[in-house]
Amino acid sequence: EVQLVESGGGLVQPGGSLRLSCAASGFTFSSYAMSWVRQAPGKGLEWLSVINAVGGSTTYADSVKGRFTISRDNAKNRLYLQMNSLKPEDTAVYYCLAGGIKGQGTQVTVSS
Repeated sequence: EVQLVESGGGLVQPGGSLRLSCAASGFTFSSYAMSWVRQAPGKGLEWLSVINAVGGSTTYADSVKGRFTISRDNAKNRLYLQMNSLKPEDTAVYYCLAGGIKGQGTQVTVSS
């Protein structure tokens, strides 16, 4: 059974940083590209970033480019999202995504 468990969310002030983590199990993690998406209150899913299976190639949405960094540790079956210079509009539930399957999400709230 594929399982994706996100963690690391919380309340942070504008300009602050958070590092999200996604623990993957039930599939060969190192064989799959992985993505992060988010859903803000009352809005649809927004794709943020993707990293290829070996971690050598990344792509970002314009809304987070230069502020967020996606990475992975295939030895630990973990996906990460380092988020810097956070803005109130980054408030959302963040999900990791593998082959169309996402986890339960982790809430990020950016507010003073």
